[in-house]
Amino acid sequence: MPTLHVCPLSRLPETLASTGARGLMTLMKAGTAIARPDAIPEGRHCVVEVSDIAAPMEGHVLADETHIGRILDFVAAWDRADPLVIHCYAGISRSTAAAYIAACALAPERDEGAIADALRAAAPSATPNPLFVAIADRMLGRDGRMSAAIARIGRGADAFEGTPFRLALT
Repeated sequence: MPTLHVCPLSRLPETLASTGARGLMTLMKAGTAIARPDAIPEGRHCVVEVSDIAAPMEGHVLADETHIGRILDFVAAWDRADPLVIHCYAGISRSTAAAYIAACALAPERDEGAIADALRAAAPSATPNPLFVAIADRMLGRDGRMSAAIARIGRGADAFEGTPFRLALT
């Protein structure tokens, strides 16, 4: 069964090793993205340089349809033969939003609320970036249901960084 794995940057090497992932999505502030790890083949590392903000802030990159489109295109091209790891700096906001977006995109028949509940159960500290989710909600034609589901689960538990977790697609 294809799975998404989410982790903070500090836990990336061990998460890649323990999952056997051959695909990686990196969401980091512009200019701070990491190089493709040796375990990830050429063409299987998506880097999205975007800040973890929900409103414009000087010196930061606000997410837009181009950034979310890169997430959606990468997961659409994922063959699902091996796990996919998604990480950001802390593993709490950008990466959990990207995992939620991926799960919604790859299972269009699945209820947004059920996916949000699975995310919360897997990651108590998950606090998906609401702007990422809102943009994806529009792009996927989910009519506000993605945003409503994430608002319903609310802010995650306070944490310096998230604990690695798995999110199943079914």
